[in-house]
Amino acid sequence: MIGDRFLPEKEKGYVVAVVGATGAVGQTMLEILAERKFPVAKLIPLASSRSAGSAISFKGREYIVQDLEQFDPAGVDIALFSAGGGTSLTHAPRFAEAGCYVVDNSSAWRMDPSIALVVPEVNAHALEMARQNRIIANPNCSTIQMVVALKPLHDAVPIQRVVVSTYQAVSGAGTRAIEELAKQTACLLNAGSAEVGVFPARIAFNVIPQIDVFMADGYTKEERKMIDETIKILESDIAVTATTVRVPVFYGHSESVNVTFTGPMDAATARSLLADADGVCVVDDPTAEDYPMPSEAAGSDPVWVGRIRDDASCPNSIHLWVVADNIRKGAALNAVQIAEILIS
Repeated sequence: MIGDRFLPEKEKGYVVAVVGATGAVGQTMLEILAERKFPVAKLIPLASSRSAGSAISFKGREYIVQDLEQFDPAGVDIALFSAGGGTSLTHAPRFAEAGCYVVDNSSAWRMDPSIALVVPEVNAHALEMARQNRIIANPNCSTIQMVVALKPLHDAVPIQRVVVSTYQAVSGAGTRAIEELAKQTACLLNAGSAEVGVFPARIAFNVIPQIDVFMADGYTKEERKMIDETIKILESDIAVTATTVRVPVFYGHSESVNVTFTGPMDAATARSLLADADGVCVVDDPTAEDYPMPSEAAGSDPVWVGRIRDDASCPNSIHLWVVADNIRKGAALNAVQIAEILIS
């Protein structure tokens, strides 16, 4: 349960800063703030000196992007950060010390034991930690959609083990990655050669079983994020293993999730629990070949779940297919939902 409100009610709304306002996630944050009618009395778009001076649009009005380095955060109520880990480590404490609540989309603070790592549908109560340091971490995009699907099942019967393989869109690696897929595809379709820049290998018409750098144990950093963040968010010593894969899709992450429970659980029960879960839409009709796909999930807010079936090879185990828009629910929407709790 959440105790007293975090921010006092303000009749005219709140001063909101968006750090990284010119990036893909920052732009989506602005769209969602407008769509959900967040009470913004004053918007302050911020970015690096490279983007300072450019213009962004919010609710039909043009704003000039300010330089984050030179900006004084005094008077800001909420800052939504999406500008990379180094930027967050430097500037999030500066904003927090000025009395601002920071919702950070980078990996900089996620595993800090003193920082709340929050998915509103899953562990909104963890926000109580933010009363002390005013910094809240947004989880990894792949983690967010998975734990939204796992939470109602875990509440019914505690989960013992999760095995997840991801199929992640290039937008998770930023605007340059989107451009690289588009250019490579066009070149190959015109009998040209594909130039590799953002990814370790060609992404067009290919699948790359590496996201982020490899660690000493053979896992990638992205896989380690999913493992550690899932355990922290669900507040349970669940065994988690992950394989994260980049696929030639522009928007929308997909995940194949195998879940083993500590007690009886079957597909029918799981389907019923998920159908009633906050933030989840079940699309699961094999007779009609109906299941979630990233092409349909892109631009939408829910976490979509389908292909729910019993695992015949292991007792008390089921398979799930989980899809979500990685830029919206996987980043921007989750941050705005946290901001909504801060003012509720």
